[in-house]
Amino acid sequence: MPGGRQGSTAPGRDAGARRVVLLTGMSGAGKSTALRALAERGHRTVDLDHGGYTRLLRDPATPIGWSQEWDLERVAALLDGHRGGGPAGERAAAPASRALFVAGTVVNQARLYDRFDAVVLLTAPADLLLARIAQRTDNPFGKDPLGRATVLHHVATLEPRLRAEASHVLDTRAPVPAVADALERIAMAAPTDEVAAAEPAGADALPQE
Repeated sequence: MPGGRQGSTAPGRDAGARRVVLLTGMSGAGKSTALRALAERGHRTVDLDHGGYTRLLRDPATPIGWSQEWDLERVAALLDGHRGGGPAGERAAAPASRALFVAGTVVNQARLYDRFDAVVLLTAPADLLLARIAQRTDNPFGKDPLGRATVLHHVATLEPRLRAEASHVLDTRAPVPAVADALERIAMAAPTDEVAAAEPAGADALPQE
């Protein structure tokens, strides 16, 4: 898998072109919350956990016994379609928006990193992840003992790799608007621009994913 990144994951792309940003991170890190906030601001957003972009595969290394992978052809077509100005299957669309934000965390995502202008790891402490998962009502994953063990397994084994590979890391203890502001800056920045991260607030500042 690719090593650590700084700035854009697609060097040399025109900063004025249509941008594509991946939001990744553990369950409960706030990916869905961030997508909702960005969609409300008129950006194109796609949750890759839905719409047939992912499939399950057996994974005995995880407590729950399965993991997810992308249908690489479908996801690549989505990203390339946005760059070409075609339909993006987005939750919300605004013609003026030049950025597509997609969210997901799967075992084969690094194979498409060259198609993203930024890979943003959303992160929060493990106890906060579990608290958000316990509170959410739109996703059953992580509510039973095996699911919680899988979340902690991913925090220990997967998040460090994602952190090393990401172009940006955002702490989602910050208020939702601050996280959305930072993601907009990341999406619109030129490849060499520095982007200030959102500052964490209270531990309950960002609702569950």
